[in-house]
Amino acid sequence: MTLRVLKGAGAVCGEGAAQKILTQCPAERFCALPTGEICVYGINEISNMTQITAREIAAVVAAKCQSDAMPLPATWWVGSVLLGTGLLAGFVLGKYMKRR
Repeated sequence: MTLRVLKGAGAVCGEGAAQKILTQCPAERFCALPTGEICVYGINEISNMTQITAREIAAVVAAKCQSDAMPLPATWWVGSVLLGTGLLAGFVLGKYMKRR
């Protein structure tokens, strides 16, 4: 789909355009534009990329995933506070009910 959009915008894609920068990009994935070059891969083709390593992609993706998730210590802290509050409320309610 991306290749179709680029072709619609005037890019020369998969037609043997000269590769000046992205020299290792497969011809069928390569697009040349007046302002530069682009090599288009799908998510399931990331392992086939030649000029960006999986490690470089993983560093960016993992950092994003870690910043989105609540850290485990914070989860334990919240759970402990809720448990303590519940126990304290139970003791107070039990003492109040015993007096009546």
